[in-house]
Amino acid sequence: MVTIEAAIAVCALLVVMALGAAGLTAVIEQMQCTDAAREAARLTARGERQRGEQVAGEIAAGATVVISGEADGVRVVVSKRGPLGLPLTAVAFAVLEPR
Repeated sequence: MVTIEAAIAVCALLVVMALGAAGLTAVIEQMQCTDAAREAARLTARGERQRGEQVAGEIAAGATVVISGEADGVRVVVSKRGPLGLPLTAVAFAVLEPR
């Protein structure tokens, strides 16, 4: 009887640990998306759009990077699927630098 209870407890502990690891991975990947969006916006605002896309792809591997120009700035959206299919998205805005 104790063996069955111990087996159930171990399984529950493993599930909790797996969910905790997935949550930690999601937080890390969200931070990567945020960093990628920020760097891409900064580089694009300086006039280096191609380099911004490249750097964003390196920082957040496997992410989709969308750069759109607005009246006086640039908006970058970086999105990807995190652990367990969780959608992760980060948005950054930068004012265009004068030339």
